[in-house]
Amino acid sequence: MGFYDFTVKDIKGGDVALSEFKGKVLLVVNTATGCGFTPQYEGLEKLYETYKEQGLEILDFPCNQFANQAPGTNDEIVSFCQLKYNVSFRQFAKIDVNGENESPLYTFLKKAKGGVFGSNIKWNFTKFLINRDGEVVDRFAPATTPEKIEEKIKELL
Repeated sequence: MGFYDFTVKDIKGGDVALSEFKGKVLLVVNTATGCGFTPQYEGLEKLYETYKEQGLEILDFPCNQFANQAPGTNDEIVSFCQLKYNVSFRQFAKIDVNGENESPLYTFLKKAKGGVFGSNIKWNFTKFLINRDGEVVDRFAPATTPEKIEEKIKELL
């Protein structure tokens, strides 16, 4: 099973086949609206605005597994992100990224790139970079800002 074989729920509950993103460079991020890293939404939106015409897509998966930092409903999360950060990239339904209810997509991502401290996601704003062929090429820690990932994104574009 590859990246493009998954189907996920968008923020409104509709099915989205990840095959829709074939040929794009993707940054997949588990996010939270009440986290110390939440201001990274600003950098993510800047990356998206700068590179979307060249084929970058950012896939935002809210997650409330870390210190209850994304407690809102999907609608509340969208409102917050649009009002505070003017987010225009794709947002998906809230998911679990670890544990018995984890999203199969995250099981796949973690298996592809385990990370420095093992495969589990340690906190909000862990980022996975996927090339145009659907291969997971890198994983970035929550503290790695979008600006620090820009050069790697440009190489893939």
